[in-house]
Amino acid sequence: MQTALNTRYQQVEAIICDMDNTLFDFMAAKWEACRCVVDYLGIGDPEALCLQFLNGTHGFEDHRNIRDYLEGLDAYQPGTYEVCCRIYEGVKLDLIEPYPGVEETLRCLQNAGIRLAIATDAESVQANRRLTRAGLIDFFEVVVTPDVSGKRKPEPDSLLCAIRQLEAVPEEAMMVGDSPGRDIAPGRQLGMVTAFAAYGDWRQSRAGEIAADIILAEFSDILGHVGLPDR
Repeated sequence: MQTALNTRYQQVEAIICDMDNTLFDFMAAKWEACRCVVDYLGIGDPEALCLQFLNGTHGFEDHRNIRDYLEGLDAYQPGTYEVCCRIYEGVKLDLIEPYPGVEETLRCLQNAGIRLAIATDAESVQANRRLTRAGLIDFFEVVVTPDVSGKRKPEPDSLLCAIRQLEAVPEEAMMVGDSPGRDIAPGRQLGMVTAFAAYGDWRQSRAGEIAADIILAEFSDILGHVGLPDR
């Protein structure tokens, strides 16, 4: 007999997806972009540059991280900085491609009448570029970013904004993301079904940190949880 929770999964009418490391391996693209910047410079360390983006001084994608890195190497020149930023953005975007099964799964969900949205902390320009590059943008009716909702995750504003634009309610919506704190926590706060994208968890979260209803080994696992046949 179905459990009450499994029955609830069958009632999901809308799915809100995080973007980076949920639909595609953004960290791998970011790492390679940092490596190419360091190769151009001929000095430095790719890991150090990647960590510069993660230290919280500026935004996760703010080019001022590259400036600070160059200054730390005593290698900052305006021209060098501009070239490094172009290399970083170009390589990163070129390497964006969906995880296996993402496109097929989104198509199945769309064909089943489940409405789809993105809630990401990337800015609108970056989000649209990545989704377009990945060939996924047409699957999503709504793309909510901090410049749309006014807040970054883990505040629930972006998720709630996406749900409202889809004319859904949290109790009949699912949040899918790779971050226990920034995706799963706000989803639970709103009363959504939550699905943790374990395949994209580059942070290597501990089991106790993951309070999701569902653990996804791959994106296509969603289908079995909303009453659709696996691909």
